[in-house]
Amino acid sequence: MSRSTPSRTVEIISAERYVQAESPRWDGRDGGLGWIDMATGSFHRGRFEDGMVVPGPAVRVGARIGAPVPLAEPGAGWAVAVDRGVVHVGDDGLVSPIAVDIASGDDYMNDGGADPFGRFWVGSQSMPRQPHCALWSIDADGVATERLDGVTVSNGLAFDRTGETLYYIDTLPHRSIEAFDVAADGTLDNRRTVCRVEGGNPDGMAIDLEGMLWVAVWDAAEVRRYSPHGVLLETIELPSKRPTAVALVGRLLVITTASIGLPDPTDADGALLGVEVEVGGAPAFPWRGAPPRVLPAAR
Repeated sequence: MSRSTPSRTVEIISAERYVQAESPRWDGRDGGLGWIDMATGSFHRGRFEDGMVVPGPAVRVGARIGAPVPLAEPGAGWAVAVDRGVVHVGDDGLVSPIAVDIASGDDYMNDGGADPFGRFWVGSQSMPRQPHCALWSIDADGVATERLDGVTVSNGLAFDRTGETLYYIDTLPHRSIEAFDVAADGTLDNRRTVCRVEGGNPDGMAIDLEGMLWVAVWDAAEVRRYSPHGVLLETIELPSKRPTAVALVGRLLVITTASIGLPDPTDADGALLGVEVEVGGAPAFPWRGAPPRVLPAAR
């Protein structure tokens, strides 16, 4: 049974509004936040100041942008899924390819994240929606390995702290949270359904320090906390109809939202939202690859 907590206060924590903010990531190197605006193809970084996220300059990455993950070393930038591959975005805003043409045809990258071993996992989607997309892991050398096929809309994923369990959302048509056993080499096995998500479309996901799963539910104006066994533990109602993803920044649950497609968006639609919860989370696992080497221009 769900436990709604009306006493929680959900705050708008961004002055800016985004068309389709997605994929927030807590950067353990500097304590900041990274996220994207899928509709504008832009990557954003911000710092926390007086209860707000203060953004820095946005970087235009590509028309079809997906999830970002920080690299491990300070100042090393971010890996960002875009179009059919992955690029590196330096702290100076320079965009360089890491892996190209991973996805095929008109498929393009969507959500993803790193595991405790430093691999970047990212999945694809397509329009129209057809189950010919996939989920890959990208190792530190930039080599992509397909881990799962038959995907329609690859969305939120989260690893437990051991890296031995992957929780995964293929939003359509399943509308469910699934789990896999993960071997040391990244092979997936023992696929099982954790639970179906009713009343909306499950989107981005994060895991807390107790191993519980926070899920943004698109078109339901809710984020929900589930146990690894599929028990709905809590529902937080939001002032935004289309939450897209979540990140735990310590005990602050950060929620990205979208205004896209809404005929009369409210002030909260497209904002970053925040709400304090009892159990916090850890910074995003980093990708263990290195920034691409950029050769100096010939003189």
